[in-house]
Amino acid sequence: MKHVPSGQTRLILAAAVLFAGLASCDSKPPGGPDQSAGISPSRMADALFAVMAADRTVYSNEVVYRLQDVEEVIKASEHWNNRKALPLPAQMFRMGAGLVAKQTDAFSYALLSKWPINPESVPKTEVEIAGFDSVAENPSKPFYGREKIDDVEYFTAVYADVAVSPSCVTCHNAHEDSPRTDFKQGDVMGGVVIRIPLR
Repeated sequence: MKHVPSGQTRLILAAAVLFAGLASCDSKPPGGPDQSAGISPSRMADALFAVMAADRTVYSNEVVYRLQDVEEVIKASEHWNNRKALPLPAQMFRMGAGLVAKQTDAFSYALLSKWPINPESVPKTEVEIAGFDSVAENPSKPFYGREKIDDVEYFTAVYADVAVSPSCVTCHNAHEDSPRTDFKQGDVMGGVVIRIPLR
């Protein structure tokens, strides 16, 4: 049986490949184009987000929605660890972000919202707030900016977090701590913030 890397492993591998591309672009190959610029931070952020979004969509639709709502085998719950339940997609995403943060300082990511169930998960920096306003207006277009946090300059990208599954909508609309209860499938529910330190 083939070993399939976890979502977190794929994110680390994607970052490693992209950084290897940066390192290999230090000189112009004979007769070839000048690639000294390497891979741009926006391209790296886009690639990382593509992996994150794919993993989250698959987990939401093929695991949570299928097992909870279609086959009715097991429920998903924010209290999954003591209820024999599946973690919610947002919890899986945050757990992955926590593991990545322990393994690399090449990038970080977070799931935030203007209507979070957890009040700590709101956009806070000027770039995050501007990014959320931008992706709420145009979900298909990522927002890019730069900001300095604790004397480190970051390239910061914000991507729309869209309700990809009926289970996303049902959970948020029914939760007692949700500040918004009228989400529909396809709505922007929040955003993914990716930060890459500029060294």
